[in-house]
Amino acid sequence: MSEQSLKICHLYPEVLNLYGDRGNILCLKKRLEWRKISCTVTEIKIGDKDSLKDYDIFFIGGGQDFEQEVLLNDLKSGKGDNIKAAVEDGKTFLCICGGYQMMGHYYQTHDGKKCEFLGAVDLHTIGSDVRMIGNYAYKLGSSLGGSSVAGFENHSGKTYLGEGVSPLGKVLMGYGNNGEDKTEGVHYKNVFGTYSHGPVLPKNPDFADLLLETALKHKYGTAIISELKDNFEQLAHKTVLEKILANQMSGD
Repeated sequence: MSEQSLKICHLYPEVLNLYGDRGNILCLKKRLEWRKISCTVTEIKIGDKDSLKDYDIFFIGGGQDFEQEVLLNDLKSGKGDNIKAAVEDGKTFLCICGGYQMMGHYYQTHDGKKCEFLGAVDLHTIGSDVRMIGNYAYKLGSSLGGSSVAGFENHSGKTYLGEGVSPLGKVLMGYGNNGEDKTEGVHYKNVFGTYSHGPVLPKNPDFADLLLETALKHKYGTAIISELKDNFEQLAHKTVLEKILANQMSGD
């Protein structure tokens, strides 16, 4: 057993878990176990007052618009400040769809209603009356390894990035952040935000390992993780990606 260990915090699992997003937690945990790296997962729900200081990875899944609004009061109770502190400290975050939007400054509905969000990352989202839905793919930036990611998106919000943050990747097929500028997701410090449901990590093992390496490096100053065979995972990734790029997968 390795002397290394990671603590994963699953934020708001009772409301933010569309399309099996919880599977991302299972994937990270299993890939650590295969490497003999110990891992604990703690669920932090609405109303919980636990400190967030000791966690290494935070996961926030996707939810419907009204569920995001339910969380606003809980975030304002002090949890939002703790999340922002963890971001600035360099902790690793994977945020999916609604969880990704929630990290930004605000969400404005298509009829003009404005919901102030965390402001932990410089981005905002504008609601549209048209949904962007389907299987899609994007390529991570070169600083993040440049691997391709296959996922499923379903969102009406159009997200726009501010200065000082970078897209997570470039859209190869599909809509991404807004269907306009070919960007997908956000990367700020060690925050990874994406519209990829699915869950995204099991069929994108390189992306999963990027998150683990990021967390281990922040905690221990270095990250050398052993390679896994990943025969089935890489085959699943290759098969799905090829079908998406060939426009042979339905998802509407």
